[in-house]
Amino acid sequence: MITTRRLVLKPYSERDQEDMIELLTNEKIKETFIIPDFNTRDEAVSMFKKLQEYSLSENHYELGIYKDQHLIGFINDVDMDDVKIEIGYVIHPDFHNKGYATEALAAVIEDLFKKGFCEVITGAFISNKASCRVMEKCGMERIDKEEDMFYHDKLHHCIYYSIKKTK
Repeated sequence: MITTRRLVLKPYSERDQEDMIELLTNEKIKETFIIPDFNTRDEAVSMFKKLQEYSLSENHYELGIYKDQHLIGFINDVDMDDVKIEIGYVIHPDFHNKGYATEALAAVIEDLFKKGFCEVITGAFISNKASCRVMEKCGMERIDKEEDMFYHDKLHHCIYYSIKKTK
């Protein structure tokens, strides 16, 4: 568990299921974060169960972001090896523009360095200026990695940022 000034980052509990399903099916979130489309509620519940299992596992980095005991987002691993980890993060649109993403990401970067990772990488669609600002506020710098991704019938250009552990 990670505690910041206004947030708590921790594994999911059963009572988070509905809030997580809202995050996973929110159309505004799906504009900037790659999430599969669910054809049924059972598929979304299944995804929550999988993410909950990841949040309790030593093999994944998966944490819910809580404000006043309410799940407002999450941070999770996209790819990792022994020294570097790529993560993604989501904050519910109702909580945008309040500094929560920056607060959560900064705390996670610190936690990942304590866990022994030497580099943290994040990516965003180039059109997601807010996420790029969050990464920059956390001391991350754009790196020479870019790719195009086809998502929701549209080609998106993705750029990446990195921060390396000092000392």
